[in-house]
Amino acid sequence: MTLQRRSQRATLRRHAILGSALLALSAALPASPVRAGDAAAGLEIARTWCAACHIVDETQQSGSAAVPTFAELAGRPDFDEKTLGEFLADPHPKMPDMALTRGEIDNLGAYIASLAP
Repeated sequence: MTLQRRSQRATLRRHAILGSALLALSAALPASPVRAGDAAAGLEIARTWCAACHIVDETQQSGSAAVPTFAELAGRPDFDEKTLGEFLADPHPKMPDMALTRGEIDNLGAYIASLAP
Protein backbone atom coordinates (compact mmCIF):
# COMPACT_ATOMS: atom_id res chain seq x y z
CA MET A 1 0.00 0.00 0.00
CA THR A 2 1.36 3.38 -0.93
CA LEU A 3 1.85 6.25 1.46
CA GLN A 4 -0.75 8.29 -0.40
CA ARG A 5 -3.32 5.50 -0.09
CA ARG A 6 -2.69 5.17 3.68
CA SER A 7 -3.11 8.91 4.07
CA GLN A 8 -6.42 8.82 2.21
CA ARG A 9 -7.71 5.97 4.40
CA ALA A 10 -6.65 7.79 7.58
CA THR A 11 -8.45 10.91 6.38
CA LEU A 12 -11.60 8.91 5.63
CA ARG A 13 -11.44 7.30 9.10
CA ARG A 14 -11.13 10.71 10.77
CA HIS A 15 -14.08 12.03 8.76
CA ALA A 16 -16.16 8.99 9.69
CA ILE A 17 -15.36 9.41 13.38
CA LEU A 18 -16.07 13.13 13.26
CA GLY A 19 -19.33 12.53 11.39
CA SER A 20 -20.43 9.94 13.94
CA ALA A 21 -19.63 12.30 16.80
CA LEU A 22 -21.58 15.15 15.18
CA LEU A 23 -24.55 12.87 14.54
CA ALA A 24 -24.58 11.71 18.17
CA LEU A 25 -24.34 15.30 19.39
CA SER A 26 -27.15 16.51 17.14
CA ALA A 27 -29.40 13.71 18.37
CA ALA A 28 -28.87 14.87 21.94
CA LEU A 29 -29.85 18.49 21.20
CA PRO A 30 -33.46 19.70 21.15
CA ALA A 31 -35.06 20.03 17.73
CA SER A 32 -35.87 23.69 18.27
CA PRO A 33 -34.56 26.33 20.62
CA VAL A 34 -36.20 26.10 24.00
CA ARG A 35 -36.32 28.93 26.44
CA ALA A 36 -36.78 27.65 29.92
CA GLY A 37 -38.21 30.15 32.35
CA ASP A 38 -37.71 30.27 36.09
CA ALA A 39 -41.13 29.84 37.72
CA ALA A 40 -39.98 31.23 41.11
CA ALA A 41 -38.72 34.41 39.44
CA GLY A 42 -41.99 34.50 37.48
CA LEU A 43 -43.98 34.49 40.72
CA GLU A 44 -42.09 37.55 41.91
CA ILE A 45 -42.79 39.33 38.62
CA ALA A 46 -46.46 38.37 38.92
CA ARG A 47 -46.66 39.75 42.46
CA THR A 48 -45.02 42.99 41.33
CA TRP A 49 -46.83 43.61 38.03
CA CYS A 50 -49.95 41.48 37.88
CA ALA A 51 -51.43 41.17 41.37
CA ALA A 52 -53.26 44.50 41.17
CA CYS A 53 -55.75 42.86 38.80
CA HIS A 54 -55.10 39.09 38.68
CA ILE A 55 -55.02 36.68 41.58
CA VAL A 56 -51.55 35.30 40.97
CA ASP A 57 -51.24 32.70 43.73
CA GLU A 58 -53.26 30.95 46.43
CA THR A 59 -52.14 33.35 49.15
CA GLN A 60 -53.59 36.44 47.44
CA GLN A 61 -56.89 37.52 48.97
CA SER A 62 -58.35 39.72 46.24
CA GLY A 63 -58.11 40.78 42.62
CA SER A 64 -60.41 42.09 39.93
CA ALA A 65 -63.42 39.91 39.22
CA ALA A 66 -63.23 41.09 35.60
CA VAL A 67 -59.98 39.20 34.87
CA PRO A 68 -59.09 35.53 35.20
CA THR A 69 -56.84 34.24 37.94
CA PHE A 70 -53.47 32.87 36.88
CA ALA A 71 -54.66 29.38 37.85
CA GLU A 72 -57.64 29.80 35.50
CA LEU A 73 -55.33 30.93 32.71
CA ALA A 74 -53.06 27.92 33.24
CA GLY A 75 -56.03 25.55 33.23
CA ARG A 76 -57.36 26.68 29.86
CA PRO A 77 -56.97 24.03 27.17
CA ASP A 78 -55.55 26.62 24.79
CA PHE A 79 -52.96 27.98 27.25
CA ASP A 80 -49.53 28.15 25.66
CA GLU A 81 -46.40 29.82 27.07
CA LYS A 82 -45.31 30.97 23.61
CA THR A 83 -48.63 32.69 22.89
CA LEU A 84 -48.58 34.27 26.34
CA GLY A 85 -45.07 35.52 25.69
CA GLU A 86 -46.13 37.11 22.40
CA PHE A 87 -49.08 38.75 24.13
CA LEU A 88 -46.97 40.11 26.98
CA ALA A 89 -44.43 41.51 24.53
CA ASP A 90 -47.23 43.72 23.16
CA PRO A 91 -50.02 43.81 25.80
CA HIS A 92 -53.57 44.97 25.12
CA PRO A 93 -54.54 48.57 25.97
CA LYS A 94 -56.12 47.76 29.35
CA MET A 95 -52.83 46.36 30.61
CA PRO A 96 -49.93 48.59 31.60
CA ASP A 97 -46.87 48.52 29.38
CA MET A 98 -44.64 46.60 31.75
CA ALA A 99 -41.67 46.61 29.35
CA LEU A 100 -40.67 43.12 30.48
CA THR A 101 -37.50 41.61 29.09
CA ARG A 102 -37.69 38.36 27.12
CA GLY A 103 -36.30 36.53 30.16
CA GLU A 104 -38.91 38.04 32.47
CA ILE A 105 -41.66 37.06 30.03
CA ASP A 106 -40.28 33.50 29.94
CA ASN A 107 -40.20 33.43 33.75
CA LEU A 108 -43.78 34.68 34.01
CA GLY A 109 -44.92 32.11 31.45
CA ALA A 110 -43.13 29.33 33.34
CA TYR A 111 -44.83 30.40 36.56
CA ILE A 112 -48.30 30.45 35.03
CA ALA A 113 -47.66 27.09 33.34
CA SER A 114 -46.63 25.67 36.73
CA LEU A 115 -50.16 26.32 37.97
CA ALA A 116 -51.77 23.99 35.42
CA PRO A 117 -53.79 21.18 36.97
